[in-house]
Amino acid sequence: MRPAVLAAVAVLVLAGLLFGLISLDDLEDLFTGSSGGSMQTGTAQTASPEEALAALEDLTVAEAGSMSGYSREAFPHWSDAGEFGWEVPSEACDARDAALIRDGEDVAVGEGCSVTGLWRDPYSGVTNTDASDVDIDHLVPLANAWRSGADEWSEEKRERFANAPENLLAADAGENRSKGDRGPEAWRPPDEGAWCDYAVRWTLVKRDYALSVTSEERTSLREMLDTCEAA
Repeated sequence: MRPAVLAAVAVLVLAGLLFGLISLDDLEDLFTGSSGGSMQTGTAQTASPEEALAALEDLTVAEAGSMSGYSREAFPHWSDAGEFGWEVPSEACDARDAALIRDGEDVAVGEGCSVTGLWRDPYSGVTNTDASDVDIDHLVPLANAWRSGADEWSEEKRERFANAPENLLAADAGENRSKGDRGPEAWRPPDEGAWCDYAVRWTLVKRDYALSVTSEERTSLREMLDTCEAA
C-alpha cells in the first residue's frame, strides 16, 4: 500500500476512534482478521480428529487413581474469567458467566454480568432460554482429573484447569447431572452426532494437562473418534 494511502487510512482510523465510530475491538479485528463470532478458545475447539487420534495414542494408560482427599474445593472454580483466557465484556464476569456468553445465542449481558440468551446443549441438542436451566459442565470432570493425575497438582494448576475455556461447556442441567463425573467408558452424549466433538475435546484436554486414561476410556474414545468421518 502506498504511503499516501496508509496515511489516509491512519487519519480515518484515528477519527473513528475519537468520535466513537469504531472501537478498539473493531481495530483489533481489522488487523487480526477476527470476525467477532465464537469466543471459544483452546486447542480442543480447532483440532482435527486426526490430531486427536494421534494424541490418544500418546496418552499414558493407567488404572484410575484413588479418590482419597478429593473435593471440588480442591479445584477453585468460577474464578475471575479474565485471568484464565476468557474474552468477557466486564470485569464482573466469572468463568461461569464467560461460558454462558461464549456458548449462547442472542446473548445479552447486563449489570453485574447477568446473562440472558438461548443455549443448545452440546450433548443432546436440548434448548434452554433460561440461564438457570444451564450448567457449566467440566468436560473432563474434576473428579476424573483427580483420578488421572490432578491429585498431584498444585492448587494453582487445579484452579487453571477448573476455569479453562477448553474444558468448560454450557450444557443442559439435566444432561450435565446425568453425565456426572463419568468418563467416556461409562457415558456418551445421547446424540451420536456429538460423539466426534466430545471425543476430540476430551482427548486434547487430557493431552494438554498430561492426564492419564484407562484402557476402557481409550477404547471408547477411539470408537467415538471413528465416527468423525461420518459426522
